[in-house]
Amino acid sequence: MNEQFDAIVIGTGQAGPSLAVRLAQSGKKTAIIERKLYGGTCVNVGCTPTKTLVASARAAHMARHAEAYGVMIDGTPRVDMARVKARMDAVVRQSSDGVRKWLHTTPGVTVIEGHARFVSNHAVIVNGATLEAPQIFINAGGRAAIPDIPGLTQAGYLTSSTILELDHLPEHLLIIGGSYIGLEFAQMYRRFGSAVTVFEAGPHLIGREDAEVSLAVQQILEGEGIRFHFNASNMRISGKGSATTLHAECDGSPVDTSGSHVLIGAGRMPNTDDLGLEQTDIVTDKRGYIVVDDRLATNVPGIYALGDVNGRGAFTHTAYNDYEILAANLLDDDTRKLSDRIPVYALYTDPPLARIGMDEKEARASGKKILKGKMMMTRVARARERGETHGFMQVLVDADTKKILGATLLGIEADEVIHLLLDVMYAGAPYTVIQRAMHIHPTVAELIPTLLGDLKPLEL
Repeated sequence: MNEQFDAIVIGTGQAGPSLAVRLAQSGKKTAIIERKLYGGTCVNVGCTPTKTLVASARAAHMARHAEAYGVMIDGTPRVDMARVKARMDAVVRQSSDGVRKWLHTTPGVTVIEGHARFVSNHAVIVNGATLEAPQIFINAGGRAAIPDIPGLTQAGYLTSSTILELDHLPEHLLIIGGSYIGLEFAQMYRRFGSAVTVFEAGPHLIGREDAEVSLAVQQILEGEGIRFHFNASNMRISGKGSATTLHAECDGSPVDTSGSHVLIGAGRMPNTDDLGLEQTDIVTDKRGYIVVDDRLATNVPGIYALGDVNGRGAFTHTAYNDYEILAANLLDDDTRKLSDRIPVYALYTDPPLARIGMDEKEARASGKKILKGKMMMTRVARARERGETHGFMQVLVDADTKKILGATLLGIEADEVIHLLLDVMYAGAPYTVIQRAMHIHPTVAELIPTLLGDLKPLEL
């Protein structure tokens, strides 16, 4: 006999566990299925391990530059990658074990370890058993997209997941992809001591950003010794292991670069190809993402998709917000929609890049009368005191409504300061509310009112 549940959750990423617990607390007999990693991408191979490595890389960087702060270190600081990895593993283990324990000890939640595949619209098979439920929530996550590059498979390569298994330092890391994943690892491993070369298929880094922002990030990273090649095409790889050579045409000229390791940072894809969706009526788009409406519902009644699989955000915070929207609508009688969400994200280089709402391209295309404020981080006392003055802060405002439309912050504490602007945007309040607030000195946030006091029309 098939086992019956009120609800089935597939995946224990950022949305799945909280949703399963809420469903169980509401009285629903709930199953949650996990194939391998409790906590999903973020906890195991995403935010938690990479930001732990970023912290170690920053410590190494600051140690090398300690003399500039009057701190004298005898000898050259040395990075022990085995100890770096052990620290990362400990942090990951604590988080993953926490998710595992939470789910296994929550009344009403049945935890099943195995690979779930649909056999019909409202039934999945896992470990040979068939489970049925009127409500099924897909939170299966995503994985690295691997480009079709001749010689890549034979040479061997790393992804953002498998590079975390290294306990030694690559002599020369060749990175294919100059966006979020590629750049974070580029700076990280350069600070650990590797030579790093990045190949980007587009004309500039982080292609979704304005060219001015991309150039600023590039200059910061070049200042640390990272090399970049743009408009990379016709890539192929020869050799293997430590004797690998990447051949490409970059900006119209041939480039041959030898390295010890190749890292693929060319985007991600949803884990929908092995879910058995062909046995259902669930609609996916041409890239494999499950199509959902404004409340995360698929075209099949009772089936919902959350997190990376729905293509409506590729971040931990968007996945968790998916859970919040779904729980509000299904359990709290509180109407919430995806379309109410303001885009916000960060690139965790050092300094970080934080973005909300419109960029300049979008602002110009909106037809609105736009005001722009910009301030270099060299004007921020906190940045000067810290000796970290790279970057700038920029805000876009609707001249008629005085509402903030978007912001780009590149500089120390940018990933925290951005929320000052974001919360005012959600409140629908004019920027003048921030201007009239008294902020603590010395901080980065205290300069936001000054920035907003120097708005000028955006040049078209």
